[in-house]
Amino acid sequence: MNTLISGTIAGLIFGVVDVLLMVPLPIRDKPVAMLGSFINRFAIGFLIATTNIPLPPWLKGASIGLLLSLPDAIITKTYLPIIGVGTTGGLIIGSLLGALN
Repeated sequence: MNTLISGTIAGLIFGVVDVLLMVPLPIRDKPVAMLGSFINRFAIGFLIATTNIPLPPWLKGASIGLLLSLPDAIITKTYLPIIGVGTTGGLIIGSLLGALN
């Protein structure tokens, strides 16, 4: 499958899953937080599929997930959930895309 298509699909799925995880949480300005979270998670999925980094796929995914999650975690001071979901999601996406290629 084309990397742009697989990246778009992975990003959309990860973005939707993350927004659904946020639904029950009491968050101030929830629509803005959900939009920002969706865009971040979409970028993680898209970049894992489209970048060429000489690492095992699972490590590439986890690294991209960690790096792109850090700014949001620092800004919100909500480290564990944001970094944990971003890194774990990146690891899963990297592993799945690596197995499919």
